This record gives sequence, C-alpha cells and structure tokens, in this order.
Amino acid sequence: MNKDSIVLTYDVPGDDCTRAGEASSNLKSYLKQMGVPPEIERKVAIAMYEGEINMVIHAGGGEIEVVISPEEINMKLTDHGPGIEDIELAMQAGYSTAPDNIRNLGFGAGMGLPNMKKYTDELKIDSTVGLGTTVTMKVKIQ
Repeated sequence: MNKDSIVLTYDVPGDDCTRAGEASSNLKSYLKQMGVPPEIERKVAIAMYEGEINMVIHAGGGEIEVVISPEEINMKLTDHGPGIEDIELAMQAGYSTAPDNIRNLGFGAGMGLPNMKKYTDELKIDSTVGLGTTVTMKVKIQ
C-alpha cells in the first residue's frame, strides 16, 4: 500500500439478502466520485457484489477491506463460515450449495465465484473447512 492509497472497510451482515449489495453499491459510488473509469467501476461492483452474496448465503456475513491505489483496487473478503470443501468444484459455473429458500429468492445459481474470476484481474481463495474463507481480488485501473 502506498501513501496515495485509500482504505475502506465494510461489515457484511449475515442471513439478510435484502442488505447484500450495500457495500458494493457504496464502493461503486465512491469510485465514480473519484473519477475511476466506468468499466472499472462495473467490474469492481460485480465482483464485490458476488462476494457479498456468497458471504450472506454461505457464511453468515463477514468483513471486506478495499484498498484503492492509483494503479489498482484490491478487495479482501473475510468470513468465519463453514469454508469451501472443494474450491475447484465451487469454481465451476452452475455448481451451488445454496439451500432451496435462497434459490427461491433468485440467488444461488452457482455463478458467484466464476463471475468473481471473470470480472477481476486476479482472484485468490483461501479456505479452511470449519474456519472460514478469505477471498482476495484485484482489478487494475491502469
């Protein structure tokens, strides 16, 4: 992190799909005010929204730290949920462990992690079953 970096933190409440997306929406507005190109705003907002939804559906919420520098936007999403047993399987489009009640709300289509990868320049997932998951994502500005 350099001296020109801005750090934002968000708490993601668990088990409330109506509030999922607040952090990504806030970040998108912030990036717009900063003059970040719209295509970068969009990529960041989509990737972070997908992460937020996953945190709500699967992990009971968590925390997000965003570091914005002139070159890139780094997002670190941390939860203390059940962890991901098989990351490779979870990365497959359409694979989902979302319960029926979440699917009935229109979520849980199994596109969260694939979309996070699609809309970022770097994606790293560290997960320990029973302890939680940390997802780090990077979107380059320049």
